[in-house]
Amino acid sequence: MNIITPTADGSNTLYNETIGEHYHSKHGALQESKHVFIDAGLKFASAGKSAISILEVGFGTGLNFILSYDYCTQHNIDLGYTSIEAFPLTSDVINQTGYSAFVPSEIWDSFIKNYDEALETPKILSEYCMLEIPHTTLDNFTTEKRFDLIYYDAFSVQHQPEMWTNEIIAHACNFLKPGGVFVTYAITGNLKRAVKAAGFNIEKLPGAPGKREMLRAIKI
Repeated sequence: MNIITPTADGSNTLYNETIGEHYHSKHGALQESKHVFIDAGLKFASAGKSAISILEVGFGTGLNFILSYDYCTQHNIDLGYTSIEAFPLTSDVINQTGYSAFVPSEIWDSFIKNYDEALETPKILSEYCMLEIPHTTLDNFTTEKRFDLIYYDAFSVQHQPEMWTNEIIAHACNFLKPGGVFVTYAITGNLKRAVKAAGFNIEKLPGAPGKREMLRAIKI
């Protein structure tokens, strides 16, 4: 069961009772998503580009997606967004998050209207956005596509250690183009070694509130 939980910046998150963890930071769901994935990820990776492809590990509530969709729409960037989700939430639960307040109504409406179908097949949401949410696990995910940017937003290593092994990180990194960017809210010695071994230059950046540092890496 997932329980709606307020966070410190006034935005909500969900507490997943099965995993034993929140989907977003208790210090602020909205500010974490903006800090890690939009500011350190999307803005950096899309600079000077008219199109960008994103692979997200862990669609969850869709917060990272709607913020990315909104940013790309504002900046006339074509967005191809693929997000792996083994345990998709229902549209009713996503509607309860209150995230519709964070983006224009046309962004939210096109997302929520097409969410269920995007779990089955790629959906065009607007002239600037395509969304697909493969209903699978990362280790079973395959595609011929190569992406400009990875949002790695799995639950933490304490609660989902299988998502942070050297093998699964290397598998995810294989889907990036040369020069592609990998961002995640976490940073550990093992994660840095795994990403570096996969052929990346790594950067330590200031973390979102509640975390001292985060990781950004660029594929050589």
